[in-house]
Amino acid sequence: MIANRTHVTDMILAAKVRKGLKWAQVAEAVGQSKEWTTAACLGQMTFSKQQAETVGALFDLSDEAIAWLQIVPHKGVAGIPTDPLLYRLYEIVSVYGGSIKELIHEEFGDGIMSAIDFSLDIQREKDPKGDRVQMVMSGKFLPYKRY
Repeated sequence: MIANRTHVTDMILAAKVRKGLKWAQVAEAVGQSKEWTTAACLGQMTFSKQQAETVGALFDLSDEAIAWLQIVPHKGVAGIPTDPLLYRLYEIVSVYGGSIKELIHEEFGDGIMSAIDFSLDIQREKDPKGDRVQMVMSGKFLPYKRY
């Protein structure tokens, strides 16, 4: 018996290592971006029935685990991350968040950038001084409504 979605994530990660799969391979099979597919496999998105069955076949998951992949997850994590890479992302928002907010409001007005109608693209950028991580985030602007 599987107690929660976190257990399914652990099963996926173990199978990924055992089988030597790359997230891009999983994404190709699922038919979504590597960024979205990875988030879904890590428990942050909901797979359709067909996508869940594809992931189940790739990772040798049980029918019960496949059912868990189709349940709307509890998204996000609480607290300040301790993993160095995740902390650096937190640091970017801590340092640049106010500037990003000001620039978005200046350009678009009072509102937010959607994390629901959102895309993320992560690429390697070659650089002679050391390769760089290029992240492009694109979220729909949602103005606050007056009522």
